[in-house]
Amino acid sequence: MTDGARAATPPGHASREAATHCPYCALQCGMVLSERDGRTEVLPRDFPTNRGGLCQKGWTAAELLDHPERLTTPLLRGPDGRLAPATWAEAYARIRTGVRDIQAAHGRDAVAVFGGGGLTNEKAYALGRFARVALRTRMIDYNGRFCMSSAAAAGMRAFGIDRGLPFPLADLGHADTLLLVGANPAETMPPLARYLTEQRERGGRLIVVDPRVTATARLADLHLQPLPGTDLAVANALLHIALTEGWVDREYVAARTEGFDAVRRIAAGWWPARAERLSGVPVADLEAAARALGTARTAIILTARGAEQHAKGVDTVTAFVNLALALGLPGRPGSGYGCLTGQGNGQGGREHGQKADQLPGYRRIDDPAARAHVAAVWGVDPDELPGPGVSAYELLDSLGTPTGPRALLVFGSNPVVSAPRAVRIERRLRDLDLLVVADFLLSETAAIADVVLPTAQWAEEDGTMTNLEGRVLRRRALREPPPGVRTDLRILADLTTSLAPTALTAPTADPRVVFAELRRASAGGTADYAGVTWERIDATDGVFWPCPDEDGPDTPRLFADRFATPNGRARFHPVEHRPAAEEVCAEYPLHLTTGRVLAHYQSGTQTRRVGALRRTAPDPFVELHPDLAARLGIGDGEEVRVSSRRGEFRASARITATIRPDTLFAPFHWGGAGRVNSVTNDALDPVSRMPEFKTCAVRVEKVMP
Repeated sequence: MTDGARAATPPGHASREAATHCPYCALQCGMVLSERDGRTEVLPRDFPTNRGGLCQKGWTAAELLDHPERLTTPLLRGPDGRLAPATWAEAYARIRTGVRDIQAAHGRDAVAVFGGGGLTNEKAYALGRFARVALRTRMIDYNGRFCMSSAAAAGMRAFGIDRGLPFPLADLGHADTLLLVGANPAETMPPLARYLTEQRERGGRLIVVDPRVTATARLADLHLQPLPGTDLAVANALLHIALTEGWVDREYVAARTEGFDAVRRIAAGWWPARAERLSGVPVADLEAAARALGTARTAIILTARGAEQHAKGVDTVTAFVNLALALGLPGRPGSGYGCLTGQGNGQGGREHGQKADQLPGYRRIDDPAARAHVAAVWGVDPDELPGPGVSAYELLDSLGTPTGPRALLVFGSNPVVSAPRAVRIERRLRDLDLLVVADFLLSETAAIADVVLPTAQWAEEDGTMTNLEGRVLRRRALREPPPGVRTDLRILADLTTSLAPTALTAPTADPRVVFAELRRASAGGTADYAGVTWERIDATDGVFWPCPDEDGPDTPRLFADRFATPNGRARFHPVEHRPAAEEVCAEYPLHLTTGRVLAHYQSGTQTRRVGALRRTAPDPFVELHPDLAARLGIGDGEEVRVSSRRGEFRASARITATIRPDTLFAPFHWGGAGRVNSVTNDALDPVSRMPEFKTCAVRVEKVMP
């Protein structure tokens, strides 16, 4: 607790506390915020997901509440090209005039909205409603497309539902075998690591699939270290071995699934030696992993971004779902398949309408019945609702072009740093006639905006979040926002009144009222929150969706009796390995993979401004194997340039044997010259439209002084 934040209120101010949740990842660890004698500090809270523990980011989260770089007044770009303080009336007038002029000249879809996976459920819902009813635009998507979309699509086509973990997190500690694919929770979600420790202390086996020897891989009994982009081949080989050894649960397959024969035929061609030649994973390790899964009494398979952020991410996740189904895991107590959601509200943020193809409750926007239901809640004619838009990258890449949007409103995202092929995306953003960014710090995206709106932080707003288990939680405000700062809900209500005064009846900034409307809009949908109330959450440790009835049970575990498909059966899908969208060559002979580090989160806008975190990881770096570094004459700590067909970034070399000799690793938390996404590939998955963040062809060279 020595790293807790300080100096939040003037001395002598009344003391208070709020039981709330961490503002960062999808664990949504419980914490208590305490404000006494002018200081705000983070205290432990005994909550099921973290049991009082927090990572360094959680303990220091309150330091940003009164950070000297905190935005407390709107900013407008003036004739001199600089951002300058303005009043809210001036900022709203600039937005109102810009939006109206642009839509009058170019049509409704000339104004777009870009949301974020960290927004509360209420804000994500209100943002989708604002876009479709106030702006009447179909051009809305969010940064969760870069995070969870491949696993979501795979879950929907296999199970008929997308909930990251269809069981409580505690089940991980009881699995006889746990397979983690492309996940490094020991660094990205440190409190989750206690479940890995419990699992091993009970005699369980932990298997990790990752190109790097990560902190999580060091905990494993078995580490498979494949070439980036070959996880699908590994999954098919594991299924091949399970078939050959008789570990497929044929009774389960016959009773609870459909489509297995087509998958079996593909798996038959993935003998282990073939997968070894492609992935580099030894046959003996593939056989050991398959045996641990196939002979376990209980087993869980989890995927994360390492498997998902590929142009074949949906098929890769599907291959591991196929393996789980063949072994009879989903729906069996203590077993299953799940996905480790990344962003704070990565689960709830993808359920209630800020996706291009979605309405609240995980409804499809092209479904006439869904449109009728939601339109009735919103008080509009279903025919007035726009149709599906385009995915996040496609939206960003169309900005400022002759056929794309001319204005963009951004809430809870920093695409200048987080988007692939970021050099081009930054140029697209600069080409806009109007860029509006709502944030509480001047992110790299806000720095190039025409209008910047200062927003409240997590400790200054009430609302709900949905964690990686599908557990709906309460975010509780400790204090009011500083003078001059407004909540996102207030901003959306104000803009609705300004832009479309007759479109919605009495737009509100009250999160409790917004959540009540969200419950009605989600009723009967896949993600049904109708039975979830703030009071019910407050009386428990959260409520698991679906929960259709206020007086009925929630659903901590899915699939016990049936899957959410029309016939109740899970669906196998045949998937074949295919190469990465961009393969190495003589000019770009190395693979680059990207990820997070312990001290930072996402684009780093917040964590790079926290002293303790900045000291832990002050600058960008790139990991190289010692053999590669020796061949290129690169020393540890020297500045290197990493280049691809799309751009370059600079970072200090970190020489380590934990990375493959043919692969580089770099974290994506920095902008400027150290922006890793300047080189990443914008090739998209054909189903999820996920960009291929996790592998691209690069070269590395020492920067000469």
